[in-house]
Amino acid sequence: MKLDILVFGAHPDDAELGAGGTIAKEVARGKKVGIIDLTRGELGTRGTAEIRDEEAAKAAEILGVAVRENMQFADGFFVNDKNHQMEIIKMVRKYRPEVVLCNAVDDRHIDHAKGSQLVSDACFLSGLVKIDTKMDGDDQWQQPWRPRVVYHFIQWKNLEPDFVMDVSGFIEKKTEAILAYSSQFFDPNSDEPETPISSKNFIDSVTYRARDMGRLVGVEHAEGFNVERFVAIDNLDALL
Repeated sequence: MKLDILVFGAHPDDAELGAGGTIAKEVARGKKVGIIDLTRGELGTRGTAEIRDEEAAKAAEILGVAVRENMQFADGFFVNDKNHQMEIIKMVRKYRPEVVLCNAVDDRHIDHAKGSQLVSDACFLSGLVKIDTKMDGDDQWQQPWRPRVVYHFIQWKNLEPDFVMDVSGFIEKKTEAILAYSSQFFDPNSDEPETPISSKNFIDSVTYRARDMGRLVGVEHAEGFNVERFVAIDNLDALL
């Protein structure tokens, strides 16, 4: 299956938190979007990996993505080396996306920056013809493929975006997808330990940030991204 957009997140819920509005909007536009989680979030303080699997599936259904897979890398301990890069290359060549979205270039959680660089490096390497890959159980060699662009969504830290995506009308869908991870986020009846993302203030902050980014560009809600190369436009009317 060829996808238009492939979203990588170090943990289940990263894609929803960083780019949930963008994903929902692109799906509504008829784009084929997929999500690949690098880990199962097994080191998370609240819940279990099995619960996160169920929550990720529910969130994917809410967003309407075409596919969601999990690489099952070690939460907290995966590294940006050849073995991990080769596994990401296989996914990029399998789905041949035009656009890749991935973790923030710098963030509070160490996996976010690691995942960001790992995916970026693998996307470049995926275009090299002398790197040979096969999917497990397949006897066919994969063809090289390099995404047209790689964009990094903004997460915990308030990084300065290179561009923002108007997601007005999709913030409710984003919030619904985030709250599918009921083990992770605000639940007044939960007896699980408190974490930096389990407060009501954190959930509210997701909407506040989207509203503030939208305010700065004259729309209701927006999500911010960082780029790896200049953003080019076809004409001045392409700007909001």
